[in-house]
Amino acid sequence: MTSELDKNVQYLKGIGEKKAALFAKLKVFTVGDLLAFYPRDYERWDRVYPIGEAPLDTDVCVAASLISPFTVRKTRAGLLVFSTVAADGDHFLALTFFNNKYVKDALKDGEEYLFYGKIRLNADGNREMVAPAYARVSEGGYLHPVYPQTEGLNSKAIAKAVRTAIDLYGGCLKETLPDEQIRKYRLLPSAQAVEQIHFPKNEEEIHAARRRLIYEELLTLQLGILTAGGGERVSTRFALTRDRSAAFAETLPFRLTNAQQRAIRECMADMQSGKAMRRLLQGDVGSGKTAVAAALIDSCAASGFQSALMAPTEVLAQQHYRTFREFFKDTGLRIELLTGSVTPKNKRLIKERAAQGDVDLLIGTHAVITGDVQFQNLALAVTDEQHRFGVTQRAKLREKGDSPHVLVMSATPIPRTLSLIIYGDLDISVLDEKPAGRRDIRTYTVPTVYHERLYAFIRKEVAEGRQCYIVCPAVEESKDTESERTAAEDYAKLLSGTVFRDLRTDILHGKMRPKQKEEAMRRFQKGETDVLICTVVIEVGVDVPNATVMVIENAEFFGLSQLHQLRGRVGRGAAQSYCVLVSDATNEKAAQRLSVMCETNDGFKIAEEDLNQRGPGDFFGNRQSGLPLLKLADLMTDGKILYAARDEAQRILADDPALALPKNVLLKEKVSALFADIS
Repeated sequence: MTSELDKNVQYLKGIGEKKAALFAKLKVFTVGDLLAFYPRDYERWDRVYPIGEAPLDTDVCVAASLISPFTVRKTRAGLLVFSTVAADGDHFLALTFFNNKYVKDALKDGEEYLFYGKIRLNADGNREMVAPAYARVSEGGYLHPVYPQTEGLNSKAIAKAVRTAIDLYGGCLKETLPDEQIRKYRLLPSAQAVEQIHFPKNEEEIHAARRRLIYEELLTLQLGILTAGGGERVSTRFALTRDRSAAFAETLPFRLTNAQQRAIRECMADMQSGKAMRRLLQGDVGSGKTAVAAALIDSCAASGFQSALMAPTEVLAQQHYRTFREFFKDTGLRIELLTGSVTPKNKRLIKERAAQGDVDLLIGTHAVITGDVQFQNLALAVTDEQHRFGVTQRAKLREKGDSPHVLVMSATPIPRTLSLIIYGDLDISVLDEKPAGRRDIRTYTVPTVYHERLYAFIRKEVAEGRQCYIVCPAVEESKDTESERTAAEDYAKLLSGTVFRDLRTDILHGKMRPKQKEEAMRRFQKGETDVLICTVVIEVGVDVPNATVMVIENAEFFGLSQLHQLRGRVGRGAAQSYCVLVSDATNEKAAQRLSVMCETNDGFKIAEEDLNQRGPGDFFGNRQSGLPLLKLADLMTDGKILYAARDEAQRILADDPALALPKNVLLKEKVSALFADIS
């Protein structure tokens, strides 16, 4: 049955078709959407300052009466300027309004009003408020909600529509949380929380409303993640009968670190337990995650089972294919690559062999989870750079077998709170050691005037037999002339034709055809290219131990974690490596971000700082991470609520895995709605 909350906002009193189209730009389509369109801030009209005591250059509210009639003048640009003076008995306040012909009728001489805005000193040294908001004293002495806006729809109009919606339909808001949780955490009822978040009387009401709504948001999120993750660990028929990890380690040309050995032991214990493993293998760039995965794949094959590895890009899938062929070159282990560029005939043959059990390891992109790919006995599903997939895609890969083991690999260090959100259903193994012989990458920030010196340094490294990456943030010149982003193609032409005309330069970017990218990668990996000019297509996976210099142009355009990922493309061999961040940015935040890169090589410290600077919404990007957008919760400040919500979500699912009980039906609807946009 359709709820009153499902009504189109168009039919709400005072809105209509034109205003509804503006609300649609804010993704507000129904009455329910409007009630859940929470303020981003509040104007503090509840604290009224005397004019003489009000702080300058900050938003304040003062009470004053007009003591002079309006004067009107027109500027050379044709702008109408309305001016008057107000006073509160002891001090005067000049008021100026632009192109507001209604203000003369709205404000009457001798009547007292509240004025809200910034007070500044004008040229005469007198206090002045320009274009203030105003209201009668009887109407305005409370907190005013401030909403995200769009042209033609201001915050005042949105607040008026929300007030109407609450008055007419607030009673339709049903309680989604079980009574015991409301009592346990002393939470407001749903309808009260919604009213208070929009129209609080004081800071205490804001806090109480936010606490209730944030808890509900995080509980819903955790229920969705745990549900997509399959709930509690389930039994599997793929308990490994052979552990070949020690024998596999003996075949490697290097010694596994203690962290790698520990991770292998943890995974093997899971995979031999009779329960399906669900584990995150988290390690900084170059920490050796691939070797850990290879050890597990080897034991799976020895036990008579299949494995699948899914990578986010074709370039990375091809990298893994080459790496695993090298790992298993003398073992007879059967490896196939399934990506978009494989011919239809070969795709059909590979799928047939996988379904018949004649493939031990199938490597691919998202093609691995398409409906017509079947396995005879898939025991291990590995996903690399998991944050680029999402909860739903991970579940699809797992469904390809009969409760296979799942190993999620990520080279992107993730702060603990964000890890609990993204990988909430996974056990975690951390690779916190670098392989022997690896050195820290020396990182420097330089302005563009250093280009000549930088080019000379690159020449020196190339003369010693090394290779270099130069990363640009765009493929073509940006239409945004202010950004002045260096385009890879134009920059490649410039460098190859002048500065490095006697060196072997090449280009690699995401708009090239797959075969072109593969060929450029192959040339660089084989040492046939000295300088590779590229975009962030090389952010993950490319392994060239001979590359010792990473130059990142316009480095201020990249996030910290992305800069760290790019830096990780060098320093993969025994030689000292360098990362040079080229930037003329004077912005304080950008300068701070780049200084963090120069101060540490610790990916986890960088991730914490990145989350702190950018917030979780931008840490990976909503759709890349597979996370729904959080409206209120802040992972930097709401950690305690997150952990409480996590515990409650586990209890609820332990009692009702399908959320089918009457008391959980509305929670299930909330979960479905929250994740509907990213499936």
